[in-house]
Amino acid sequence: MPESKNAEPDPIVAASICERAGAGGIVAHLRGDRRHIQDRDIERLRANIMTKLNLEMGNTEEIIDVALRIVPDEACLVPEKRQEVTTEGGLDVVAHRRELEPTIRRLQTAGIRVSLFIDPTLEQVDAATGLGVDMVELHTGKLANAFAEKIEKEELGKLRTAARAASESHLQVNAGHGINYKNIALIHEIPHLTELNIGHSIISRAMWVGLEAAVKEMLAAMENYRG
Repeated sequence: MPESKNAEPDPIVAASICERAGAGGIVAHLRGDRRHIQDRDIERLRANIMTKLNLEMGNTEEIIDVALRIVPDEACLVPEKRQEVTTEGGLDVVAHRRELEPTIRRLQTAGIRVSLFIDPTLEQVDAATGLGVDMVELHTGKLANAFAEKIEKEELGKLRTAARAASESHLQVNAGHGINYKNIALIHEIPHLTELNIGHSIISRAMWVGLEAAVKEMLAAMENYRG
């Protein structure tokens, strides 16, 4: 397929800048409605990035086929609702265990490490552990959007408990959603984190300082995390 003359912004250029600035990987969400990124972008990312590609994806046959063809380094299964602006809330692993299990096996058989994007509850961590995934990504949206100190403390407590439980189950623990340059200080209080997946805040900051500087500023904010 010929490249569009209006293909801006180019995600491959953005990914290259992020890697040059020190990002440890690139995350791309290929939605069923293709609202965020296109198949050709995923193909080009797979061919060009030097770190690793994490493909966020819904559990649908169409997107599974793309993942098995592209073979990203990692795949993170997330919920999708057509009316949402971005992913809202974690995947209900307890309710959808039966549908998730064969997908996880297919991806892992292809050599893809699998993560589940979950709300920080022990039930969801236990269900993810039972499915034999490699990682969980804890949904930090409620913490990021907390409008009162009481809620902030409650959500931070849930995230700490879930992170400890996941680590004790030998799962890699990642986190993401709504993390920005200010609330990342709270993220430092969550134990056992290996990776943070941050997009919107970095792109917003890049409007003022440029993408490379925005990535470096976020990496600096991650420094001294003790886990």
